[in-house]
Amino acid sequence: MSLSAVPAAVDALLAILRTGLDPNELTVMDGPALTDVPGDVVFVGYQPGDSVAVNVQQAFAYAGARRRDEEFLIHGLIESRSGDTDMQARRARTFEILGLIETALRATDAQPTAPTLNGTVLWAHLTSGDLTQEQTPDGAVVGLAWTISCQARI
Repeated sequence: MSLSAVPAAVDALLAILRTGLDPNELTVMDGPALTDVPGDVVFVGYQPGDSVAVNVQQAFAYAGARRRDEEFLIHGLIESRSGDTDMQARRARTFEILGLIETALRATDAQPTAPTLNGTVLWAHLTSGDLTQEQTPDGAVVGLAWTISCQARI
């Protein structure tokens, strides 16, 4: 019996994003990078200024204490930079990537179990985001810190 669905869910999210997003167009990172990554990047389990990768809460599912319900939030970040000062283009690209992530999580006829992160949770969906924008000596940088909410029974 697993004590938490978190490790498997994070691994499944990484696999879904690495499979569903074009590696020639963006990089998917597990946690923070040691240095700035050029271009467009999706970080799973990292948001700037916060060392919390996932928030977890558990409670007994019902009397008898045999199963537990687990709710957790997986945090991440989209970052887009190109070296120019075109903020509008970086912002548009950031939300394009967010749309790709959200689409990868949705169920479709071709992927009826998509919201379950490959069966690791009962459901998962994108629930919040915070946009940041800055001009740096290296050009415009737009970030979108996002949260995916998950529900599991363990």
